[in-house]
Amino acid sequence: MRSTSSAAKTAIAGVGATPYYFRGESVPQTLYELIGKAVLAAVADAGLNIRDVDGLAFYANGFEPSLITEMLGIPEISFASIVSAQGGGSAGVLDLAAMAIETGRAKTVVCIGACQQSRNRYGLALSNLAATPDSVWSKAAGLTGPGAALALVARRHMHRYGTRREAFAEVVMASRSFAATRPTALRRRPLTFDEYMAAPMLADPLCRLDFCLETDGALAFVVTSAERARDLRQRPVYIAASAHAGSRDWGRAFFWFNMPDDVFVSAGGEPVARRLYAAAGVGPQDIDVALIYDHFSPLVILQLEDYGFCARGEGGAFVESGAIRADGAIPVNPHGGHLSEAYVIGMTHIREAVEQLRGTAVNQVAGAQFALVTGGPAPIPMSGAILRN
Repeated sequence: MRSTSSAAKTAIAGVGATPYYFRGESVPQTLYELIGKAVLAAVADAGLNIRDVDGLAFYANGFEPSLITEMLGIPEISFASIVSAQGGGSAGVLDLAAMAIETGRAKTVVCIGACQQSRNRYGLALSNLAATPDSVWSKAAGLTGPGAALALVARRHMHRYGTRREAFAEVVMASRSFAATRPTALRRRPLTFDEYMAAPMLADPLCRLDFCLETDGALAFVVTSAERARDLRQRPVYIAASAHAGSRDWGRAFFWFNMPDDVFVSAGGEPVARRLYAAAGVGPQDIDVALIYDHFSPLVILQLEDYGFCARGEGGAFVESGAIRADGAIPVNPHGGHLSEAYVIGMTHIREAVEQLRGTAVNQVAGAQFALVTGGPAPIPMSGAILRN
């Protein structure tokens, strides 16, 4: 866990992204071509040169540092590391970068996230597992992907707390309302409640619209010291706190179901939330905008509970009240999120947090000072970050 209170030690100084593509439409570009374009754009955004880069941080799809340094002409790296938690580690790249900067291992770390689903569909991840003792139950139960497994979590939350599909619909409709004005979003047409309810059911109680987009793209972020960032091209966005953590009870998340019932109806994020708030010296009441990993709509509700925006079991009613809309108590995913903008395994959320705190976001939250970014509910360690301007 990296932490600052009032004096941040590290900052995001540059952001780069490719266009977002529906699954398979990025071809004939290669995955590394997408990565290279994002990295070069991030370095230019910071007003630096690729020769300034001396560190790399990854998550999920671990990329090959040697290929990236060769391809881009980075002279030498002194740090390269990966968070081992798939989408749960997306915000954890900032933790790795902060660690490298604060310990002097590197001066300019580029955090990279990318996906290209033309050959490997993440939505079928469970069906691709070998039938081993730790996966055979999922296969026997017919759980072909994370969505099918997380449908069980959603149904349990509904049973225990009275959560309604209307709450899931509100998460999706809110994301679409933000995406309508976001030029980069792939699903921009406003969505009505009746259209949501008419969508085909994929894994009861989750319909097609509760599932995130399947997209290709790459994003990169330049992290350096706070002192250095103040002299660079862009307004710094400081890393007030970052962490990756997780409890044994949550374990492998939707790859197993041996957790206690109280954990099963959560998104497993409470250990990360505790560390972030303690390190940043703030609480949920201080967060101005939340970028919540939303590969499935119910997990927005569960994470709102995990991160203290409402009590356990009250997430459904909280969302239905309009709390996550632009004029609500805590605007969530003003870029449209994974459900409506694009799914690049959490990295689009970091981009939106930076834009919000620079004051350049399309759907700008007035006076935004603190932004929460969460990694996905996934096998531990999961991750999160609190950024500030």
